[in-house]
Amino acid sequence: MRVTGTGHASMRIDTAAGSILCDPWVNPAYFASWFPFPDNSLLDWESLGQVDYLYVSHLHRDHFDAKHLRDFVSKDATVLLPEFPTSEMEDEFRALGFTKFLKAPNEQVVELPGGLKIMIQALTSPTDGPIGDSSLWVEYDGVRLLNQNDARPTDLSVFAELGHVHAHLLQFSGAIWYPMVYELPQAAKTAFGKQKRDRQFDRTWRYIDDLKADHVFPIAGPPCFLDDALWQFNDIHGDEGNIFPDQSVFLSEYAKVGGTNGIVLLPGSVAEVTTEGASTTHPVPVDEFFANKVAHLEEMRERKRPIIEAEKASWRHPEVDVLGEMKRRIEPLLDESIYLAKGVGGPVRFDLVGYDGESVESIVVDFPGKEVRPYAEEKVRYRFRTERALIEHLLFIDEVDWVNSLFLSCRFSAARIGQYNEFVYAFFKCLSEERLQYAEGWYDEHERTTDAEDITLGDWVVQRRCPHLKADLTRFGIVEGDQLTCQLHGWRFDLPSGRCLTSVGHKVRAHRVDAETPAPAGEALS
Repeated sequence: MRVTGTGHASMRIDTAAGSILCDPWVNPAYFASWFPFPDNSLLDWESLGQVDYLYVSHLHRDHFDAKHLRDFVSKDATVLLPEFPTSEMEDEFRALGFTKFLKAPNEQVVELPGGLKIMIQALTSPTDGPIGDSSLWVEYDGVRLLNQNDARPTDLSVFAELGHVHAHLLQFSGAIWYPMVYELPQAAKTAFGKQKRDRQFDRTWRYIDDLKADHVFPIAGPPCFLDDALWQFNDIHGDEGNIFPDQSVFLSEYAKVGGTNGIVLLPGSVAEVTTEGASTTHPVPVDEFFANKVAHLEEMRERKRPIIEAEKASWRHPEVDVLGEMKRRIEPLLDESIYLAKGVGGPVRFDLVGYDGESVESIVVDFPGKEVRPYAEEKVRYRFRTERALIEHLLFIDEVDWVNSLFLSCRFSAARIGQYNEFVYAFFKCLSEERLQYAEGWYDEHERTTDAEDITLGDWVVQRRCPHLKADLTRFGIVEGDQLTCQLHGWRFDLPSGRCLTSVGHKVRAHRVDAETPAPAGEALS
């Protein structure tokens, strides 16, 4: 099995029975804030796009690059579709000219012509990707590969049970806006960033240890930030709180925990994977490339500057009545929302900075009141500040996912009172009837599901499944004193009270081993 690195989470897998192109991303994403690094735009995409199969793990725009898929990937390719709860991904592919689809039943092995086998695991929580994420398992002639990319399954047993894996490709770096955009003292940002960076690596080591593959390939990050306004987010400033460590940092950190089987794929690197080992060739020496990272970034910044400026010029739409359009788009969804609206529990404020860089219009999405209205000087727990032009553009293009656009762009600042609230972001990811109904149904189903099984962790008896996204706490749960941490997403719980310390709601059921009666579980959306 030959694996050619094509940048970020993208790769081309070649076997004698067929080729699969995965997650090709080349064009800037999220309001031209994210670019692939190392740069992959100079690869021979005319040839790389001539494949038998195409797999895109999810609809995040650093995985689903519509322009590149339209221009460079053969429309004769069969699209391998995860079993997602909505038709959005297939609809988007059809709009680009793709006509051949294989809808893979979730977690079922499918044998393709020539003996090539694939299995796709789809994750379908509203917090997974825009409306889901997925992983791809491939086997040919006894060689097995798992492309986990961004996905965070609760465990990898479904893949391990299919036989020993020889190549494990997974995310290790940040892909979020926290804590950089928060209006906090720099010391606090650094502390929170370091904590998140450490959690990212801890989660990666757990997945690697679970699968025990012969070779580990760090992929799916980090992006680079080439706009001058975002340049500080690149991990080149000696900031221990930067959440975007690169592949060379991965190798160093992996070595500290005993890892010796890591392989970096630059764009154009080729790894020949067999049951006996892997041999890799690179377009340039890996160590040399990352030693010159700053120079590579500076060269990219100058070369891509016209692209960024052209994107910025397209954002302004002064003809858009922002308040009126937000009311038209969002109020019907607020009327239909039960779980998300209750979960948010208060007004969310948007401060929109005008073209002059000074004037500000403040608009509130009032979840309890089910309306969008001008800010009335009330206290809000969540506030976002961004350019008016960005909101104009989202409304102009009828964007249904403000998370997979505005928030991932990092072109905003945020402030909040109290804990993180996942329902805020879940709602702004679901600005369509189809998405909202799915999310409401998902939360309704999980609200009704009782988790009766308990486990013992140290001196505590706790429910087996994490209240957040049902991770198995026998695998991901760590108890230190009176606190439980689920390492899958880093969520923390106070065990004596059951209270979630990371977000509102999500109370855990727990009691001491020697206690006679367990504490009540409480309501998930209290």
